[in-house]
Amino acid sequence: MAGWKRNPWTFAAALAAAFLFSLLAAWSPAGRAVDLAAYDALLRLNPPAPGPPQSSAVILAIDEASLQAVGGILELRRPLAQALATLAQHEPAAVAVDIVLSEARTPEENAPLEQALEQLPRVTLAANLRTDASGWEKPLPELQQAVSVLGHVHAEPDADGVCRRILLSKAAGRERLWALAFEAYRLASGAPALVETGDAVQLGSVEIPIPAPERPELLIRFAPNDAPIEILPLARVLDDPASAAVVRDRVVFVGVRVLGGLDRYLMTPYSYGEPMPGVEINANVYQTLARGDFLTLARPTTSVLLALAFAAAIGFVFYRLSGRTALWTGFGLLALAHLAPAAAFRTSVVLPAAETLFPAWGAFAVASALHYLVLRGRLDDAEAQRTRYQRAVHYVTHEMRTPLTAIQGSSELISRYSLPEEKQRAIGDLIHKESQRLARMVDMFLSVERLSSGQLELHRESVAPDTLLAECIERIRPVADRKRIEIRQISANAPAIWGDRDFLEYACYNLISNAVKYSPAQTAITVRAWPEKGHVLVSVEDQGYGMDASDLKKIFQKFYRAKTAKQSGEQGTGIGLAIVEEIVVQHGGSIAVESEVGRGSRFTLTLPSAQAPASSSLGGAQSERA
Repeated sequence: MAGWKRNPWTFAAALAAAFLFSLLAAWSPAGRAVDLAAYDALLRLNPPAPGPPQSSAVILAIDEASLQAVGGILELRRPLAQALATLAQHEPAAVAVDIVLSEARTPEENAPLEQALEQLPRVTLAANLRTDASGWEKPLPELQQAVSVLGHVHAEPDADGVCRRILLSKAAGRERLWALAFEAYRLASGAPALVETGDAVQLGSVEIPIPAPERPELLIRFAPNDAPIEILPLARVLDDPASAAVVRDRVVFVGVRVLGGLDRYLMTPYSYGEPMPGVEINANVYQTLARGDFLTLARPTTSVLLALAFAAAIGFVFYRLSGRTALWTGFGLLALAHLAPAAAFRTSVVLPAAETLFPAWGAFAVASALHYLVLRGRLDDAEAQRTRYQRAVHYVTHEMRTPLTAIQGSSELISRYSLPEEKQRAIGDLIHKESQRLARMVDMFLSVERLSSGQLELHRESVAPDTLLAECIERIRPVADRKRIEIRQISANAPAIWGDRDFLEYACYNLISNAVKYSPAQTAITVRAWPEKGHVLVSVEDQGYGMDASDLKKIFQKFYRAKTAKQSGEQGTGIGLAIVEEIVVQHGGSIAVESEVGRGSRFTLTLPSAQAPASSSLGGAQSERA
């Protein structure tokens, strides 16, 4: 479970996969939607600082009241000419007419408008992209001659229909026009020289950043709703010419503010469900230019490297730290990732939110999941170890009863009775023998536990199976004699076993003692060892109670006891065969069992021969359970 802790490359590969997947998600339409939503929120949270009065525009609005006052849209040119003439008297910095005056009218209608335009020293008219994008729809030639320059009013909203930027220049057919607001700003600035570089448009001393030469976009810093652009209705100027005094030294945008009228309404980050007229959008573009409050897009490499840094930092935290420290530190890095776009925005840099947040969350999810699995694995290991030692104590306590009983009984005999010296010596030998047996029992069990956990290696040597079995039989013979059970050892000149003598003795003794314990009186047990295909096979066959098929599937599980064993009345813990299996497996061998209820059982060990030593590595062949 904790393999990745030992192999950092595994952990790094998982993080890399999460990073790439998250980055692809950030570049998807869903990620783009997150970017746009975050941009809108940051734009509203960071409104542009108020500039000098000259940097704020005025909108000469042709609203519904004005249209009603002049007799409708078709009667607009004469009143418009009158209003422009009034503006000229108050010396505006520049005038931008956001109406495409392309429809033919009578000379009587056009002449006043032409004269009014000529009175304005700095004026620009709007041109719009044709429907088929083949060229520009321009004002009438006579009106063009009266103005300094034309500016386009083409808008390209984002995929969600919201207008956030404007093209500073746009080519259609063979003609390229600059934006109406840009031309108004240039006229108001005294028409300085214009120089285009790879990442900026230089206008005099002002450098306007653009993302690419082929797409010179400007992100619009819209005026907040609590500080809107000043609106001057056309009807008010016509009724009260003195009201036009507010336009002095300021740029005036003339346009229709009637939904469904001549102008196009678009959604903006400040719309809140209500679209904004094009003339107001262009006025916001001008104010962005006049205040020099430019937003620049972070370079793609910058955003990717920042995302990589957050992902790597989160991965490092979960790799090096643990528990709550890792979790809270990871949350802290996530918080920084969320704050990064806001911090960048305050420096006028637009950092794509999805490219920062998605990889950070992806790294957090993967790293924390792996971290949880490691902690879960450690907890499971600790719980298993605790359970194992609880069972070990239970087993040792049970198995210690026999030698302790012998020691206790013998010591009572010595203390209560005056025994002959020879009898005392015999009892002393018995106490010494049983205490040694008790010590070996504890050492053996602890050794098996360490062996199964990989903390102990086998001390292999050549072990004669016949001799080993004979010693085990002699140890259990007194018990067998009391039950009048005959133990027969069949010798087949088996070669030596390549193994650990102490462990092998424990395994063989356990099988033989179980055969004696779970066999009725006046039966026989057959023990033999023989060579087969480079291995040594050891079998213990009894005529005992036997087991059914369901017991055979579980007989090697720790603390499992067969139904017939429980019914026999014999005491047991059910751990002996599990230890035998562990010993055999660690020797690179296997154990098999055949049994039938009422007819007995036969256990067969397959062990490596000393003539062909097996590998001493742990985790050998698995047991074969019949």
